[in-house]
Amino acid sequence: MSALPLFLTVFVACLVEATEALTIVLAAGLTRQWRSTFQGMAVALVVLGGMTAAIGPALTQIPLGTLRLVVGALLAAFGLQWLRKAILRFSGYKDLHDEARAYAREVAAARAVATGSRGVVSDWYAFTLSFKGVLLEGLEVIFIVITFGDSQGDLGAATLAAVAAVLVVTVIGIAVRAPLARVPENTMKFAVGIMLTAFGTFWGAEGAGVRWPGNDIALLVLVPVIGLVSLGYALALRQSTPAADPLSAAAAVPPAAPPPAAAPTAVPPGEAVR
Repeated sequence: MSALPLFLTVFVACLVEATEALTIVLAAGLTRQWRSTFQGMAVALVVLGGMTAAIGPALTQIPLGTLRLVVGALLAAFGLQWLRKAILRFSGYKDLHDEARAYAREVAAARAVATGSRGVVSDWYAFTLSFKGVLLEGLEVIFIVITFGDSQGDLGAATLAAVAAVLVVTVIGIAVRAPLARVPENTMKFAVGIMLTAFGTFWGAEGAGVRWPGNDIALLVLVPVIGLVSLGYALALRQSTPAADPLSAAAAVPPAAPPPAAAPTAVPPGEAVR
């Protein structure tokens, strides 16, 4: 694979992860406290740096065939998971991912929690929210960079793409101070799912001893084939999306409660009932 397709694939995949991390960080900072939010983000980046330093050199000791087989299987599973969600969202069986709505949810949750301090952290909730968001999304970025870069022998291009994606999202986030709601994240996830599935299939088969016709050129056939099959599934599911049935909807409405019984008329004292 040349450096340009590798760069673009890693860039788009990391762009999605960085957008999700930015949503969490902005929700914590704008509604709670920026100092604690930045502390959580900084600690998460330190942890991610340590994990990268530990995992990276270990991968170079694994034989290339074994590495491609393992990485290919992981990437295929990862890509199929993204494709499944994208297809379900496109077809209407799953709600579209709305970054603005996710941001509103995070803001509401952040405002509902009381402020509590621990040590040098004055707002523990903002710290943990930022830490977990950056750590989880950062782990996915590291996984994408190491697996793509190491499998293709071009870790520099993969790292540069990830850094570029994070910088782009960070600059836009600082400029607008709002989630990147205009980013077509579902479309990007569909495209990245196709790429991850294609590369995972390609590398996993190579690791198992398969010789692809034309070597890397086979990806020019594999990617569109997987894309067309995925789009076909999405269109088929979209056409079979069950429409709302008025009879079922009426049956689902609970019956109206009966009117309360009239209170009994009091009998005046001393008057016999005949």
